Amino acid sequence: MNDLNDLSTQRAGFVAFVGAPNAGKSTAINYMVGTKVSIVSPKVQTTRTRVLGIMMKDHSQIIFVDTPGIFAPKRRLDRAMVAAAWGGAADADFIVVLVDAKRGICKETRNIIDTLKDQKRKAILILNKIDLVEKGALLELAHTLNEEEIFTDTFMVSAKKGDGLDHFVDFIAGKLPQGPWLFPEDQVSDMPERLLAAEITREQLYLKLRQELPYSTTVETETWEEKQDGSIKIEQVVYVARDGQKKIILGKGGQQIKAIGANARRELEEIMDCRVHLFLFVKVRDKWGDDPERFSYWGLDYNA
Repeated sequence: MNDLNDLSTQRAGFVAFVGAPNAGKSTAINYMVGTKVSIVSPKVQTTRTRVLGIMMKDHSQIIFVDTPGIFAPKRRLDRAMVAAAWGGAADADFIVVLVDAKRGICKETRNIIDTLKDQKRKAILILNKIDLVEKGALLELAHTLNEEEIFTDTFMVSAKKGDGLDHFVDFIAGKLPQGPWLFPEDQVSDMPERLLAAEITREQLYLKLRQELPYSTTVETETWEEKQDGSIKIEQVVYVARDGQKKIILGKGGQQIKAIGANARRELEEIMDCRVHLFLFVKVRDKWGDDPERFSYWGLDYNA
């Protein structure tokens, strides 16, 4: 077997995942990378910015680009998220269109296909959630999508269960351009730990809070202190737009924010593989969604 560090045998490339909100892009990438690099919730538009998930397959370094779901933007933040999604796909070696097989060809998927046609770009099709669809309907959907003539290959997977993703990884690893790896062999993401920690807490807000409230919140890591005993002390601020939202997040006697913090801490300890002391504070910041500093923090274009 050839030495993995032999530059003449190495491959590396970017594989961008685009799709409608909640199609399962982050779930699929987290499974393939083997750890959480993007947060996941049942609510749409959970991913806010471009995230890289990096995995090794034999001699190939596959750099997955997880993007926000593509939808019709209404707010400045929405426009920046959609711009980040298309920006993540622009320079990728391969584009993967991930489609929720149960939902079928929704208006967002239709828009993605039409945009790729206009750009004269080919893509790989992944049908996700196939365990929720009858086989005949699944084959009919695959046939209809392939009639669009932009898809070079089709894969059927259940990202939640991991079914079919190993086959896709084997395929894409052999297709990447030859060239040296672009990241250290043991790196799994380009997201700074402070930002990942904030995202983990934001994920718990999405899982705990109902309706539209999570979309009115954001989380920032204010302090990060590595202690002598190997533990990490993290202080974060949850920003909301109105006083009434602050009361909901805190909950009666502070029980809601305590539960959110406890769940986020457990998740962080698993990812960081060390003890984590997490302290959460809730503050009101009117119109944080129109603050250029917040966009810079997320790596989004304020003027998109």
